[in-house]
Amino acid sequence: MVKMKLQLALLFAVLCGAAQAQQPIGNVAVQDATVAGELTVNNGRAVLVANTTVTAKDHTADVTLNRGGSIHVCATSGLHITAGKSTTGPAPLMLSLDRGAIEVQMAATTSDVIMTPDLRFGIASNGPLDLMLRVTSNGDTCVENRGANAPILTGSDAFGEASYNLRPGQHVLFEHGSLKEVVDNESSPCGCPPAPAPGLSLADAAIKGGNTKQVVEAQHPFPAAISNGLAPAASVPQAPQGVVHAQVDTTLNYDANGNNSSAPQPPSEPAEANAPATVQAASPVAAEPPTPAPQHHSDVGHWIGHFFKRLFGRG
Repeated sequence: MVKMKLQLALLFAVLCGAAQAQQPIGNVAVQDATVAGELTVNNGRAVLVANTTVTAKDHTADVTLNRGGSIHVCATSGLHITAGKSTTGPAPLMLSLDRGAIEVQMAATTSDVIMTPDLRFGIASNGPLDLMLRVTSNGDTCVENRGANAPILTGSDAFGEASYNLRPGQHVLFEHGSLKEVVDNESSPCGCPPAPAPGLSLADAAIKGGNTKQVVEAQHPFPAAISNGLAPAASVPQAPQGVVHAQVDTTLNYDANGNNSSAPQPPSEPAEANAPATVQAASPVAAEPPTPAPQHHSDVGHWIGHFFKRLFGRG
């Protein structure tokens, strides 16, 4: 009888442990992310169980945690979520970010762990965690521990040779994922970037090193991007083949005194033979009298005879 009771107790403990291990971590909309690992789907949301990977699509995926709080997985970012076991309180979470960015808002415990390919951050004390974390392709790790009451994050590298305590409200950049190369007054945002322009993922650009020219060119089309040297100037449009056209190449100058010498000059090359004539209105000019036709010799003789006739009183 005693042996049977011990077996039943052991079986109960195993079943309780299995049931506890299968407690859902949280859920995310399937239209926002690709989910791999242990999960079930209910009403369009993937229920995350035990050990799952959430990869956001071209926009932010919001993971709602059963323990309270949420994790925003930024566009194109991948996050591994693993739940541990706990007899009291919420199950501890291990969040592992391979690339991209996340924003975490939850009540953190000393059992929680946040990891990147190069760094590991533990929680020094229980407290409200408002964390922004970004990892680029070259290993640069941007961390912002927001809030005056946030817990201290204890950072260590993969070999345990260095450590760094990230205080509440501190915003730093670990260059190349090294705790020895720290920019402790970082100003660039560590979380999700602004909504991208159509056809361009800003999160993906940031992850791949941040192609600022492409981003600005997409957000500021002609003429702003061209005037700032961020986009190439458009080439002069060419007329279709066989169509006669003319181009004027001149320099326009402005003279505050109103001198006419600053007016643009017409092109020096002659117009093409087949080019259509350009009609210009001419200024009105007073008409000149027609040139009289030369007088004939017979008319001169007639005039002389008429003169002598008047002189001598005849006629």
